[in-house]
Amino acid sequence: MKKQILFCISAIVLLCAPLLMQGQYLRGSYYMDGSSTRLALNPAMYPQRGFINLPVIGGTYLEMSTNALGYKDIMEYVEDENINTNNLLGKLSPLNTVDINFGTEVLSFGFHTKKNFITFGVATKVNMGIQIPKNMFEYMQNVNNETFTGEKHYDIANQKVNINAYTEVGVGFSRQINKRLTIGAKAKMLLGNANMDLNINKMQVDAYLPETDYQNSYADITTDIEFALSGKGVTFEEDQDGYIEDINIGEFGVGGYGAALDLGVNYAITDQLTVSAAVVDLGFISWSKEATTVYASKAQVHIDDNNEVDVIDFDTFGLKDGVHESRRTTLCSTVSVGAEYGFVNNKVGLGLLSTTRFGANRTVTELTAVATYRPGTMFNASVSYSMIGGYDTFGLALKLGPLMVGTDYMFLGGNSKQTNVYMGLSIPLAKKK
Repeated sequence: MKKQILFCISAIVLLCAPLLMQGQYLRGSYYMDGSSTRLALNPAMYPQRGFINLPVIGGTYLEMSTNALGYKDIMEYVEDENINTNNLLGKLSPLNTVDINFGTEVLSFGFHTKKNFITFGVATKVNMGIQIPKNMFEYMQNVNNETFTGEKHYDIANQKVNINAYTEVGVGFSRQINKRLTIGAKAKMLLGNANMDLNINKMQVDAYLPETDYQNSYADITTDIEFALSGKGVTFEEDQDGYIEDINIGEFGVGGYGAALDLGVNYAITDQLTVSAAVVDLGFISWSKEATTVYASKAQVHIDDNNEVDVIDFDTFGLKDGVHESRRTTLCSTVSVGAEYGFVNNKVGLGLLSTTRFGANRTVTELTAVATYRPGTMFNASVSYSMIGGYDTFGLALKLGPLMVGTDYMFLGGNSKQTNVYMGLSIPLAKKK
């Protein structure tokens, strides 16, 4: 039995991504003195009050970005089934990427102790990175619609799907060294729930489609593929020839353990001008041999009927005889550098923040300008403007008592390729003395 894997899902996600987009970090809160969310980007940027985030609803985010189709492109395709798909393909990039990040805080709190600020948190996170070349979609369209005759060669490479789901338990520490300098660090224990890496290094398809008798069509496919799946409760079924037949998912458990570190610094050059820098999610997860199955294939496959050709099928991949072996994966780290100048007794601030995220398949650098109003710890507000990968967008963030909401990429319809939302509820504790 032929079973399609996450390539089918990844293609759907790539097309529907702008409908789902939501931010791993709320950059607009970075200069909010009353917000605890900025600790996610810099452990030295502690809030002026302690906090207890309510379970689950204390902090939830969902983030997605894509360099491919935007919201308007997708809606045109969804609303008009007769739309010219060639126009849609014409809007794709040579290499199309999607990044999705989701997380929620199960439990977290922080409090002041003299010159120190201590935090503790338990959170679950899911990161997904997808990379699909344009000629993959061209091949699927041409074969499915029989839009070519004769011989045609496709070189489909550099396809990747990476999914990482884990739970982190972290303890953070921030300390004001002197009037100017504050440092921070957070140590995190990681519990690996599931991880998948699919790398199609090479897929060459030589297809032949006769003008009339399609039953005489054929395809010769050469592949070089690596596939690894880790996670307790995830098992494979293989047929009598050793090929993957199905994936069974039972109760998720802990299939690996790891560690990560966040480091940050904040320095006041003058009473008005401050600079800061941080790196977060420097870490890894080691997956156990028992919870991991690895496949590798360099295969040549001949299929006599083009209608039976499925380039997202286990049989076509030639994946068989998986082996159990331990493996190590790394987290997607983020480096941030910021500077802000304060006005009106530091109640108003104008700042810049640069963030570089080293994703599973690509590195994205973003520059954000932030204007922050912070008259007290119970009310903060900001307006931000971000420049990302050739396009720009604006965002809003608001802290009103226990409620924190915001977006760095305001969704206003159009052809948005990135947007985000963060929402959290917390119980405020004592201010710093």
